[in-house]
Amino acid sequence: MESGSLFTLILSIITLLNIILAGVVIFIERRDIGSTWAWLMVLFFIPLLGFLFYVFFGRQLKQKNFYKLSAEERIYLQSAVDEQVMTVDYMGGLTAKYANLLKMNLRSSNALITLDNEIEIFEDGQDKFNSLINDIRGANQEINIQYYIWQPDELGTKLRDELTIKAKAGVQVRILYDEIGSRLINRSFFKDVIAHGGKVEVFFPSIFRLINLRINNRNHRKLCIIDGTIAYIGGFNVGDEYLGLDKKMGYWRDTHFRIQGGAVDQIQGRFLLDWNKAANRHDMHPEQLAFRTEKHTGSSVVQIISSGPNSQTEHLKNMYLKLIASAKRSIYIQTPYFIPDASFMDACKIALLSGVDVRIMIPNKPDHMFVYSATLAHAGELLPYGVKILQYEKGFMHAKTIVVDQEIASVGTTNIDTRSFRLNFEVNALVCDEKIATELHDLFLKDSLSCSELTLQRYEARPNLLKFKEAIARLLSPIL
Repeated sequence: MESGSLFTLILSIITLLNIILAGVVIFIERRDIGSTWAWLMVLFFIPLLGFLFYVFFGRQLKQKNFYKLSAEERIYLQSAVDEQVMTVDYMGGLTAKYANLLKMNLRSSNALITLDNEIEIFEDGQDKFNSLINDIRGANQEINIQYYIWQPDELGTKLRDELTIKAKAGVQVRILYDEIGSRLINRSFFKDVIAHGGKVEVFFPSIFRLINLRINNRNHRKLCIIDGTIAYIGGFNVGDEYLGLDKKMGYWRDTHFRIQGGAVDQIQGRFLLDWNKAANRHDMHPEQLAFRTEKHTGSSVVQIISSGPNSQTEHLKNMYLKLIASAKRSIYIQTPYFIPDASFMDACKIALLSGVDVRIMIPNKPDHMFVYSATLAHAGELLPYGVKILQYEKGFMHAKTIVVDQEIASVGTTNIDTRSFRLNFEVNALVCDEKIATELHDLFLKDSLSCSELTLQRYEARPNLLKFKEAIARLLSPIL
């Protein structure tokens, strides 16, 4: 076959594959319009590489019974949800005020409401990990720990060694980490934990550690549950940079909760589902996980809301939208990435036009320049509406918080972007408690002292090259 004919044949095959994939994207997968057009652009403007990009980054998960719950488990959970939907209006206080939001989370994410929680807030990595290690040392029965990133550095090694000591003492230790986020480690890193009876699983493992067909769907959750009585949830991963020891990133500003009370059971249940999925078996059952025999003395109302690519709806984005819509006075947001879709942008604009004080804090020291360009593009769009954009100068802003009217707040793993809302497995704690909301509100004000303000005048004066980067980044933001 002549070279010209061979080239024509190859080109025809690539074109046919692109047409087939385009049909899949449009007619079968039924993505949102923005994501659909973005993928069509990739397929047709980068023919061969576009196909490879789609295979690794574009395929959607099967949604039906992803976690393989039995019929009995689904019925039990649904009955608990139905009961709370009927009673939430009568719980009183802020719970009744935000009843519609809580009902939405119940119906969409099976997020049961717990009323007896005590919460400690961590803003500093040193404080958070000192507390976590202290609680691990006090464990008597089991430790279930899950992180997106686990680095094999000083902190990662120290935490592993503490877990090894507990496993050797007879405490059941289970470690779950994400393959891509924790790509610098493997199971051999935990060999001493395993040797003493600990268990280690990997979420969506690679094929021979070289190929990962789920590279675009990562488990971004950070959880630790100790003896079923203490739980940690928030933004800190395991690594020296989260202690502020990375010279490039500087001080690491994040937010994490330490919770005691009924919400611990819900966080434990979240871990259970991910663990069984990674282990590919029902290695853990609900009756194995409940150690609490009485109510806690706390008074914070908490829902644990989770979402992922297996979800039919974007539970966490919907929670944010409902929170924003409920605001009467103020909305304070901290996020490392601000790349929302049109619905989120419209919600912010409506709040601003309604006279709500909307402040968004983002880093001024980005870890991904292209993503940061998209963040600036979206932030800039809100400036004419009166938003206050604050750029954190002290180090890297990684907190994922939203506080509304100093009454209700959310802290967790969810960034404000398509990746968190639709592609990654995420989890947040929603707290109805004026005390906790005010504490987070005050932390925001304290962080503001370490910020510069991105004004409309500053934004419009940015260089043309930056405007070009923002335009390209914004165009591709649905698939970033």
